[in-house]
Amino acid sequence: MRVALDAMGGDYAPQACVAGAVLAIREFRNLEKLFLVGDTDRIRAELAKHNCDDPRIEIVHTTQVVEMSETAVEGVRRKKDSSISRAVDLIKHGQADAVVSAGHTGAAVAATTIKLRTLEGVDRPGIAALLPTETNLCVLIDAGANTDARPEHMLQYAIMGAVFSRYVLGYKNPAIGLMSIGGEDVKGSEFTKDIFKLLKSSGLNFRGNIEGHDLFQNPVEVVLCDGFTGNVVLKSCEATAEAVFHWLKNEIKRSPIRMAGAYLMQGAFRKLKKRTNYEEYGGSPLLGVDGICIIAHGSSSAKAIKNAIRVALESIQTRINPRIVEELAAFYARE
Repeated sequence: MRVALDAMGGDYAPQACVAGAVLAIREFRNLEKLFLVGDTDRIRAELAKHNCDDPRIEIVHTTQVVEMSETAVEGVRRKKDSSISRAVDLIKHGQADAVVSAGHTGAAVAATTIKLRTLEGVDRPGIAALLPTETNLCVLIDAGANTDARPEHMLQYAIMGAVFSRYVLGYKNPAIGLMSIGGEDVKGSEFTKDIFKLLKSSGLNFRGNIEGHDLFQNPVEVVLCDGFTGNVVLKSCEATAEAVFHWLKNEIKRSPIRMAGAYLMQGAFRKLKKRTNYEEYGGSPLLGVDGICIIAHGSSSAKAIKNAIRVALESIQTRINPRIVEELAAFYARE
């Protein structure tokens, strides 16, 4: 399995990207080739810091980077020698099986959609982010790829999310919930009501509308929402988890007795921190494009990059794209 890493993408690139690549190449023996795409001199300097000369690593030199301030499509079209564009080209030309990027999310979506196109039966790709709950690990789709989705796009997201949940996460019959402002089918906007009707008659394991508190109190395996809503939900959850740990730390420090109690609880705290840490989950697959694309957090550390590469390998290994095509074809054949 061959992975192309956008080594110039992210807040801490190329340092974190190269460090994560070194961790991945040393841990994942099924990683046959790892392309590091970006400025050769800077990448080599980082590899030297880690004393890494593994022959499975190949540097692909580029001279440009799509900056966060640039619009996605224009950035991809104007900067043809950008690290994300060249990384996607490696898939297009059959040299790589997957791309990983912690850079400009819109550019990653645009580059893969323009260069690789979408899978048969898919109109728009969607980002499938993982959220830990008390009882399971759910897929939130779309987490930001398509902010102007139509009901038919959302139906495709539901199918793709269920496929990912079944074959990658291992849930036999994943339940799907539609994010709305009330559990009743009459609640929500006209947009969500139209989606509800499609899902109710789809034959999928559709639980109905869910609200924000259902994410953790009454979780489903697939949370369905448009890209705008999904991105807000995801970032709000990340910020809340970080804030709670910060508040807890401050309160513990206020008293020696609390600090002693915290010492006894440190094992539980570590497990909880690990469960809510985005670094453990690595990256979010962009489902629906004709190739594997994993979008990592912009502030990804080396550990997060390593795990994003792991997600890419899992997506290749489980043949997620052929399974999506099969499920969509079977669904439309029943209509």
